[in-house]
Amino acid sequence: MRVLGIDPGLRNLGWGVIEVSGSRLSHVANGICHSSGPDLAARLLSLYEQLTDILHRFDPQAAAVEQTFVNKDGAGTLKLGQARGIALLVPAQYGLTVGEYSPNTVKKTVVGVGHAAKEQVAHMVKVQLPGVVLAGPDAADALAIAICHAHHARSSDMLARAVARASA
Repeated sequence: MRVLGIDPGLRNLGWGVIEVSGSRLSHVANGICHSSGPDLAARLLSLYEQLTDILHRFDPQAAAVEQTFVNKDGAGTLKLGQARGIALLVPAQYGLTVGEYSPNTVKKTVVGVGHAAKEQVAHMVKVQLPGVVLAGPDAADALAIAICHAHHARSSDMLARAVARASA
C-alpha cells in the first residue's frame, strides 16, 4: 500500500509518500509545495495544482492529513484551515479515504512522546525510513503523518479481521 502524508500549510505544504508492505515501511518521495500568487485564492489554487500533480505522479492508495490546532491568531488559523481544505479535497477527488490525525497522535506514534520537538520527529522519520533525504521540516512532518497512518491502518485492519473471525 502506498500512503501519502500531508502537512497542511498555506505557504509551505509538506508531503511525503511511503510504501507499506506488512510491517515494513520504505520511502518513496517527499517534498514541499510552495504556494504562489498575488492573493489567497491564487495561493490555494497553486497548492491544489501541485498536490494534484503529486497524486498523479505517485498514485497512492491511502492519504492522511494532520488536523489543525487552534492557536492565538484566529486569522492565521482560518487561513491554515483553508489550506487544510485543499489537503483533504485533492485526495478525496482522487477517490481516497483520508485519515486525519492530531499532531500529538502523530508524534506519539512516530517518536513515542506526544509533545516531541520537530527535530525529534525528523530524527525518528530518518530512523524508520533509512536513507531518506528530507526536503525540510514540513516534509519530515508529512512523512511522520504517513507513518502514523500506516500504523493506525494496520491496527484497524487487524482488529476488523479479529472481529470478523470472532463473529464467524
